[in-house]
Amino acid sequence: MAKFKIRFVDIVYGVAIIGADLFVFILLGLLLMGYDDSYDSSKGEYWSLASMNSTEKIIYICYNAWIILNIIGLVYIGRKIYSRTKKNAT
Repeated sequence: MAKFKIRFVDIVYGVAIIGADLFVFILLGLLLMGYDDSYDSSKGEYWSLASMNSTEKIIYICYNAWIILNIIGLVYIGRKIYSRTKKNAT
């Protein structure tokens, strides 16, 4: 049975990727706070694209795209871990 080799460099890369991911989430969240401050109910429902200006629409779409990319990344990492553990179990 083969053992997992976890290198220090792999841990540093993982922490850096998680840190960059959190940084992007914080940045997009802070940029979306501008929408909350400037929301006008006469322009449309809250969080509808009609009530946003073009910059807020771009930020909103990037935020949702980032969430989708994170889900795809988690599925990929989960699949990779599953295949490694299944391969090592046999």
